[in-house]
Amino acid sequence: MQIVFVGPPGAGKGTQALRLKDHLGVVHLSTGEMFREAEREDTDLGRQAAEYFRAGALVPDEVVVGIIAERLQQPDCDAGCVFDGFPRTVAQAEALDAMLAEAGRPLDLVLALEVSNDVVSQRLLGRGRVDDTPDTIRERLRQYDQLTRPLLEYYRGQGQLCMIDGTGTESEVFTRVRAAVDAASAAQD
Repeated sequence: MQIVFVGPPGAGKGTQALRLKDHLGVVHLSTGEMFREAEREDTDLGRQAAEYFRAGALVPDEVVVGIIAERLQQPDCDAGCVFDGFPRTVAQAEALDAMLAEAGRPLDLVLALEVSNDVVSQRLLGRGRVDDTPDTIRERLRQYDQLTRPLLEYYRGQGQLCMIDGTGTESEVFTRVRAAVDAASAAQD
């Protein structure tokens, strides 16, 4: 299965994507982790990504799409992928649709985690990362509302969107995620 997680920063996309990866036995593709790894390795891309992260801004579409396109060509992606942090814009979603169509692996489901801004802020401040400051969090939420929230309508229009309540314990949220994935899988059979 090809599944996308959408939601504001701190909604739990990474946590739930990792659990779902294990449940389905597919690859977890986290653009955030890809960029952090590039930063640790001090690559040009890593330095560029770090500048955007520190400012609370999104990495430009062409950079993100290029990294995902390269990663999707690796054999471990053949069984399926859980996309975490990608796509974040409608342009990225259209690029993903084209990449998956070319590979003969259409997108199966989009899971949108719904969490209030107050809960998101508390979660992000609690992580203790250097780039999680109140100002940066506000900017990330502003960017999410402006650039990423339109994805919900894009995917709703394609009949692929499933809204998930992202509040509660990790296990409670995962029960909702798993139920949505199992229902989508059963509908395809």
